[in-house]
This record gives sequence, structure tokens and C-alpha cells, in this order.
Amino acid sequence: MFSVIPAWEYNFKCFFSFDFTPQVSSTWNLSGLLQVASGFSLLVKFWIWLTMKLFLVLVLLAFFNGYGVSKSFSARPDVVSIGSVLSFDSIIGKVAKVAIEAAVEDVNTNSDVLRGTKLKLTLHDSNFTELLETTRVIRFMETETVAIIGPQFSITAHVVSYFANELHVPLLSFSSTDPTLSPPQFPFLVRTSPNDLFQMAAIADIINYYEWREVIAIYVDDDYGRNGIAALSDQLAARSCLISYKVPLKFGANLDEIRDALVRMALKETRVLVVHAYPDSGLDIFATAKYLGMMDVGYAWLATNWLSTLLDTYASVSSEATKNIQGVITLRMHIAESKLKKDFVSRWSNLTRREEIHASIGLNTYGLYAYDTVWLLAHAIDNFFEQGGNISFSSDPKLKELLGGAQNLNALSIFKGGNLLLDSILKVDMTGVTGLFRFTSDRNLIPSAFEVINVIGSGSRVVGYWNFSGLSVLPPNTLYTKRLDHSSSNKKLYPIIWPGQTTKKPRGWVFQHYGRHLKIGVPNRVSFMDFASYVPGTDMFSGYCIDIFTAAINLLEYALPHKLIPYGDGHNNPSGTELIRLITSGVFDAAVGDIAITTNRTRMADFTQPFVESGLVVVAPIKESHSSSWAFLQPFTCTMWVVMGVFFLFVGVVVWILEHRINGDFRGPPREQFITILWFSFSNLFVSRRGNIVGSLGRFVFILLLFVVLIIRSSYTASLTSILTVQQLSSPIKGIGSLLNSKDPIGYQQGSFARDYLVEELGIQESRLVPLKLPEDYVKALKDGPKNGGVVAVVDERAYAEVFLSTHCEFSIVGKDFTKYGWGFAFQRGSQLAVDMSTAILKLSENGELQRIHDKWLLKSACSLEGAKLNEDRPSVRSFLGLFLICGSACLFALLIYFVKMIREINWGGIALEVLAKMRRLIP
Repeated sequence: MFSVIPAWEYNFKCFFSFDFTPQVSSTWNLSGLLQVASGFSLLVKFWIWLTMKLFLVLVLLAFFNGYGVSKSFSARPDVVSIGSVLSFDSIIGKVAKVAIEAAVEDVNTNSDVLRGTKLKLTLHDSNFTELLETTRVIRFMETETVAIIGPQFSITAHVVSYFANELHVPLLSFSSTDPTLSPPQFPFLVRTSPNDLFQMAAIADIINYYEWREVIAIYVDDDYGRNGIAALSDQLAARSCLISYKVPLKFGANLDEIRDALVRMALKETRVLVVHAYPDSGLDIFATAKYLGMMDVGYAWLATNWLSTLLDTYASVSSEATKNIQGVITLRMHIAESKLKKDFVSRWSNLTRREEIHASIGLNTYGLYAYDTVWLLAHAIDNFFEQGGNISFSSDPKLKELLGGAQNLNALSIFKGGNLLLDSILKVDMTGVTGLFRFTSDRNLIPSAFEVINVIGSGSRVVGYWNFSGLSVLPPNTLYTKRLDHSSSNKKLYPIIWPGQTTKKPRGWVFQHYGRHLKIGVPNRVSFMDFASYVPGTDMFSGYCIDIFTAAINLLEYALPHKLIPYGDGHNNPSGTELIRLITSGVFDAAVGDIAITTNRTRMADFTQPFVESGLVVVAPIKESHSSSWAFLQPFTCTMWVVMGVFFLFVGVVVWILEHRINGDFRGPPREQFITILWFSFSNLFVSRRGNIVGSLGRFVFILLLFVVLIIRSSYTASLTSILTVQQLSSPIKGIGSLLNSKDPIGYQQGSFARDYLVEELGIQESRLVPLKLPEDYVKALKDGPKNGGVVAVVDERAYAEVFLSTHCEFSIVGKDFTKYGWGFAFQRGSQLAVDMSTAILKLSENGELQRIHDKWLLKSACSLEGAKLNEDRPSVRSFLGLFLICGSACLFALLIYFVKMIREINWGGIALEVLAKMRRLIP
């Protein structure tokens, strides 16, 4: 009867063409009434539907117009406004301006990108002023601008990003490389080029590759410079390197200010310098360095990618400027060759000519990234519309109170589709002139790679590449497409021409002391002269430590002008700790001699690799011990004899348990069985019994017992033979423990750190310590003993003790070394000499020269100790503990098996029947 469509959507034409007039008849029938009623019902439903639609429209209008002033456009407008703020006179700005305008033109002429929508670009010149750049960016946010390409400078990005976060306007910056512009803090700032964190990692890898440990950083003192150098410091620290000195320069510093800063820097040891500045002012630093003679042999200069940007932009740099940067290493963002890149590069000259740029400018990497940034934005806007995005703005209620004023902040509008557009930007996956353009989860471009460039002559040369896998002579795209070869040949750089036109790698540091020799203190000892001795009235020194120092210097790749100066009065041994303290105060530049490396001393100076291993030992008198009538008991300790008796008795009991049911030898009255156990247990120590063990488990235990007996017999025989045939030496002092438990006087070498260690670390009373100067004093004090005004023992370093004992055989080292130290040469904190001398000492050890010097001075022995032995240690339970545990475990295992077999052989059914029978008899 009536035509309707689903969901109560009526066909209006059918509805209004329906004839509601009822059929005329002589009488009203029921069908006619029903037809009329149905018509009225349908009319009521239609009006309800129409009312609901009108109400929905009113709600939408209220939503869009009821809260502040709002502006909206259709889903696919004809024009989308974007903005960009650049410094037209800067090196990056003038190239980026041409690239951005060309990209906008290319996007607008390509109907496949925005599908009829055009980009409307508005460019503003910041005139190289951060304040003006900030103002220009904020002005864009007063208009219907959906995205802004920029800002150019990192310091501006920090400020305007807060506005972008509030107003939801994406900022796409291809030149704000400050690593601290992180996404969590600035979500609406999208960096469309690699940030400085990656190029600082590349510079740190270069420094580490050339084995430099310290660098000086020269940088512009703003967010770009400070935060970039902070990233470099972190990367160097991860490679055990550091920035030893920082040279901040204010923005726009003049030549006098640069010269004053470089003069202060030249007084430092470090000769590896990293320059992180702007392209427009970086050349002034090198010009001043050239004037000060800091571009000569011995220096290594590294510049961040600002220098490569300048060279790419101005192909014809002045000859004077070129001379100032010879041998400098710089970085360039690596962009692989592709058809898109070649096509754009071929158009570049026409683009610059059309812009009527008078000076010829080249295309740098920032220009390529600026070009791709526009295409990135175009693809994102297209995706934005595809997802139903609508370009609409509304006033910010937070800014309503800021009415009036020159900036007119109340005019700033919130871009309602900002979040959707930002999400579309981050999801773009395209291939541009810079290659693959895609963001990682932390919003960095992948892959980030750099070229390592060496400035030579009138041009530059690529000497290698850097990517996440490190340095390599292979291009990164080769590493991505081929199987990685981690051999050393792919990890190095090509040879570099350094400042001063030399191919020899700079050492990286020099001495601070221009025109004078290093002052090196040598202890003027009065004892143990073989280690270091001074010839009075001359400048000559000799001894073991002096020969090692001289040999190490000869292995250095550079001359080391120095002068050895005696330290001490020549009558007493000087304190090594006081000598190290004089290095800290600047009296000496280094110290050479028998100087122990202790914890306190390492806090005051840097030490080389130890060339002598030493430690504190106890020297005490020894005497020959003669064999007694009870010498046969001496091979083992008392504890060992007791454990052996218990063990053999235990094994005898185990064998008796295993054998007495099946072996007649283990049966009889209890008294005889007990004697059998004792006989079996101990007779096997002397006679190997065979044939009286019949059980398999008993034989298994017996075989293990024979093995134990074999080992014990061999140890006993060897020890007893040594006791009866070798001269035995003994001492009542057994080591440092004996001295701690007594109250007798203890001797130590005058000037040695042993005194402080005994008092501060071991808690020995200072009144017990007796200083001894000469080896003759050692002899007299030890022979007199504590009862006659002498000492019970002497605590000294092992190196001295071995020299002393080589001519005094009546004494010996007792116990073990209770400390571990080494001897090394000391230098001022942070001195590179400590590292180079350590390397030289290691070379002496590898080529055998260290051992030859040792044999020359210290291989002396006037007494023969052949056939003599210090009677200190005898075989104890600990020496045989493993053997006893194995055999004991086997015995327990055999017993376990034996009892299991016995349980299985029991007639449990018969026992049960017998128990039941007894229970029946007990029941009445």
C-alpha cells in the first residue's frame, strides 16, 4: 500500500503522490477505515523522522559555533596554506628557499599527490635573528596555516614548539639538529633530517679509531652548540674518551674574541680539536687558528657538517679560506645516488637562475632534505584527507584573556586536525631525493649515515663512511644490500692528509712546558741501591728502575726532554707518598723509581702499567730442624691421622655389613667379628688382601679402598722421604697472622708505605713498629730478636725482601703475600704520558727487554738453598677431601643397594600369615 525504504527513510515523492481520499461507497466498511487510519499513522511517523533530523542539524551547528569563533573548510579544499621561515641570507636558508619553492611547484603540478588541492606557500625572512624568526612563526599560527616548515635555528625551535604543542600545528624542521628537541617534550616538532646525536657518534668513533683520548671542543654558545657538544661528551665517555677543555663562543663573536679564546686553548696539552659552529662564522675560527700557528703539524682538526655544507654551497671558496682549512676532517650527511637525486641536481642551476640569485650557490644536503620535507608534508596532507580529516580552526580559550597587544595572541587558532595530520606525517613512507624517507619509533630518520671528508688542496676527498655499525671504507648502501663483512679492512678509513701536509697521524697532545725539560723526581735512596741510585755531585742515575724508564722512553714515537732530580737528603730513605704529593703541587712533573702503586697515591697522580709485581711479605729468621725419633709421624698432620683412622674404620664396617651374610670370614662371635673389622680396615694400609671378598658390592667398595690406600701411601712415602733426606728449615713465625696475635716489635723499611698499612689497615699499634734503614739493620734486628731490643720479623715489599734474602740465607719469607701491589712511574693527573709509557712498558715485556733488565740488576744469589725446604706445610685433610668424599659416597650407595635387596628378599606374605595366626590364638 505504501512505499517505504529501510530505517524509516521515506520516499518523499511516493508519499506526496499518494491519494488519501477514501473510496466512496454506500456504507463505511472496515477495510476503508483501516486504510485511512494507516495513512494518518504514516504521516505521523514522517513528521517524527523530520523533527529528529532537524534536531540533529541544530546540535551540530551548536557544537561548531557555540564555543568561540570557529572557521572551517571543506574536506578537500582547493588550497591548503603552509608556511616557512628561513634566513634568506644564510647558507642554509638561501639554498632551502629555492628547494622549498621548487618542491611546492612540483607538488602542485603533480595531480597524483593532492588530487586537485594546491599548496599555498608563504615564506618569511628571519634575517638571521632568532627573535624575528620566533615572531614570524607565531604569526603563521594566527592564520589558517596547517603546517610550518621550520624553524631554521634550534634556539627558535625550543621556543615556538611550545606554541605548536598548544595550537596543534606541526613544525617540520630540516635544520634544527639539537638532540634535546625530543619528541616527548615537543611532540609537534618533527625533525626531517638526522639530528646531531648521530654525527657526534660518528666524530666519537673517529677519535676512538685514531686512539686519541682527549679533545677540545669549540662551539657557539647557544642551544645548538651547547647541546651538540653535550651529546659529543656522552658519546666520547662511552668510548673511554673525554672533552678536556671547552671553548664556548658567543653568537657573532668577532675575531678578537675568537683569538683570545684560542690563545687560552693553545696553552693546553690536547691537540685534537672539534669545531661545532654555524657555516657563516666557522671560517673565522680556522682563519684565527691559522694566524696563531695552530694549523701546523701536530694538530688534528675535526668539524661537524657545517663545513661540508659551506663547501657544497660555495664551490669557489676563496684561496685564503681554503688555505686555512687544509687537513681538516669534516662530515657530510650521506645521500646515496639515485635517479630522483640526479634529476633534481641537474635542475639546480636553472632553479637558482630563475630565483635571480646573483652569487652562484651549490646544492647542499640541507637543500635536499628541505625539498623532501615539502613532499613529505604533501603526502601527509593527502593521507589526512583520506582519513576524513577536515581543516578547521577554533580560538584557544586559554588565550582569550590576552586581548590586544602588538602580538595579538588572542588571534592564535587551534588546528583541530593537527593531531591527525601529525600522525599522517609520522606514518609517511616514501622515497625522495634523499632516499628512503621513513621515521623510526623514536621519530628519527632511517638510515642515518655520514661521509667522512678530508679537505685537501682546493677540494675535498671522501675517506670513509659512518653508520650505525661504525666506520668503514664501504658506502652504507653497500653494507645494507650485501652481507656485512666485519673484517678490519672494512672498519678503517683511507689515509688522511693532516694539517701541515703530513700523512703521519698527530699524537693528539703535547707537553704544556714549552722551552723546558720535564722535572722528574727520583727517590734518593740509602738502601737497596740496585733499584735506583744517585751519584752525588753529578746528574747521573743508575739502577733497575732507571734502566726501565730509559728503555721505555726510547720506544716512544717522540722525544721526551726531561731532567732527573734526586728527592731526599741522602741520609734517609724518602717517603714515596710525599714524592707523589709534590707532583700534585707542581714541584715535579713525574716520579720515577721504586714507587708502589697504592690506593692513596692513585688519587694524587696517574700511574703507568706496573713493571714489577710486588706485595708486602713477612721476613723472619729460620733454623734447621733435625729429624726426631718420631719423624715417621710428621708426613701427616694430627687431624689427618685421626680422619684416616675414622675413615678406614668406616669402610671396614661397610664391608662387614655387605659380606657377613655370604662370607664365612666375617662370621663368628661378636668379639671375633669386631677384631675382623679392625684387621680388615687397617691391614690394607700395608698388605693388599685378595680372595676374601666374595660379594659384588663388597668388591666394589674394596676397589675404591685400594685406590685411596694407593694415594695415601704415595703421599706418605714422598713426604717422609723429604723429611729424612732434605734439609728442613722452620720458623716460629708462620705469617702475618702470627704477628697480629703477638705483641712483639715488628720492623719495616724506613720511608715505606708498609708502616701506614700496618697501622691503618691492620690496626697494629704504632709503638710496636721499628723503622730500619739499611739491610745491615735488618740483620741485627732479626738476630737480636724481641728479647734483646730487636724485632720478631720484618714486613717489607717482596722486591726488597728477595734482594735482601739473596745474601742472607739465615732468613726467609714466611707465609704468603698479604697484599698485592705493583711498581710504576707516576705522572700528573690527566697526563697522556702515563698512557704512552704504559704502552712502552708492555712492549718491553713482550720483547723480553724487561726480563733482561731484571736479570742484570736483581738476579743475584750468594747462598745456595738447593736441598733446603721451609717446613711449613704438610699434607692435611683438605688435600684428600675430595678422595674421602668420593669413596664415602660410594660406600653409602653400596649400603643403600644392599638394604633394598634385603627388603625385597623378605617374605612379607609369610610374615603377614604368621602375624594373623598369632592374632587368632590371642582371640578367645
